[in-house]
Amino acid sequence: MTDTGILQRIEADMTAAMKSKDADTLSTLRMLKTALMEARTRKPKDAGLTSEEEIDVVQRYAKKRREAIDEFRRLGREDLVASEEREIQVTARYLPQALGEDEVRALIRAAVAKSGAAGPRDAGKVIGLVMAEARGRVEGGTVSRLVREILA
Repeated sequence: MTDTGILQRIEADMTAAMKSKDADTLSTLRMLKTALMEARTRKPKDAGLTSEEEIDVVQRYAKKRREAIDEFRRLGREDLVASEEREIQVTARYLPQALGEDEVRALIRAAVAKSGAAGPRDAGKVIGLVMAEARGRVEGGTVSRLVREILA
């Protein structure tokens, strides 16, 4: 899937945001489109982004917003947190439905059984299997924390 996935939806939503004069949403959509276009320019001339690559770009954007929220809270700038949270809400529209912790735990248990992981030293193998299975539906930090908890 090249331009028919997330990028196409973002462009359609940009038009709707312009018509409804929703400046906040429009700003976020423009940033997402820019991030996707930059990722595409790093590829060979005629190559587009796969749907997985589009999801990765959107996830990185959301992660940057979450990191900004953490930093703003650390600095006591609650006035800037709301803006970042709005951006995350807009961005979440383009990501697959997130998995709950119980679903992630089930994936981890299956990966432990598949890989034969015996302890914390095998966490990397398990994390790799889970991330491949749950691509775009769970954050790496959550998987890492739950794997360590289960293998401990």
